Amino acid sequence: MRAITVRDREAGLGGLALTDLPYPHAAENDVIVEVHAAGFTRGELDWPGTWTDRAGRDRTPSVPGHELSGVVVELGYGTTGLTVGQRVFGPTDWTRDGSLAEYVAVEARNLAPLPAGVDHVAAAALPISGLTAWQALFDHARLTTGQTVLIHGVGGAVGSVAAQLAHEAGAHIIGTGRASHRDAARDLGVHEFVDLDGDLLEDVGQVDVVLDVIGGDIRDRSTALLRPGGTLVTIAGPPTTHPDDGRAIFFVVEPDREQLAQLATRLHRGRLVPLVDTVRVLADAPAAFSPGGRTRGRTIIEVTT
Repeated sequence: MRAITVRDREAGLGGLALTDLPYPHAAENDVIVEVHAAGFTRGELDWPGTWTDRAGRDRTPSVPGHELSGVVVELGYGTTGLTVGQRVFGPTDWTRDGSLAEYVAVEARNLAPLPAGVDHVAAAALPISGLTAWQALFDHARLTTGQTVLIHGVGGAVGSVAAQLAHEAGAHIIGTGRASHRDAARDLGVHEFVDLDGDLLEDVGQVDVVLDVIGGDIRDRSTALLRPGGTLVTIAGPPTTHPDDGRAIFFVVEPDREQLAQLATRLHRGRLVPLVDTVRVLADAPAAFSPGGRTRGRTIIEVTT
């Protein structure tokens, strides 16, 4: 099969190449998925899991990409809950070969059925950002109707999904970003927008929930904006400041089939639209990792058409 591999840390982006690899083996409780579309994160080459397995052993050359949408073509021993021929989507394991390949072995529990008619490209843009937004808002912050949520980076992959989920939940949404994101934020259901280059963050007043994807000074200043009992949730690193009466939580997203199913339902009904800026073919994936101009959405790799 064809796949994008990365050779070693020293080679960096120059080590990404389209190569031929053996067809993957389905371990116990795995499925083999024929990948139709795949998502990736440009910073993956800095992740420890890109280079080692769960036991810390070298696993290069490795296949990056940890989001997929495709079709199940094989079940491993003991696998339940999915069937051959079923359309699925979800994240792959951080410490195993990923989704930038024609076929990938994935733990079945990571995946959820994808309704007929949902585009594979749109579905591949959703697993990590969608689960991150869902878990941040509802599992950790316990967002409820009528609360005010401050979403940093509302024009990005996580922030845009979070805004749509918070809007559906009946929250008052304040979004932050660049001035060029203002109109897009309004389309996502954001009620107030803060240009972090030109507006004063502290002018937003008190909020019940902060969702932070930026970190640093922005995250630390946001702690002071929480109402008593409020929650700051961040994916940008452990908080260095904590509210006197509230919580500050750092978390790493986890696979969750039930939450993926909730996201798939919203995607199918048009209530959730992930931001996709560019679609490339598998051979062009190495170039997609290179730093370039800022985009207004995800770059998705179309693997099987």
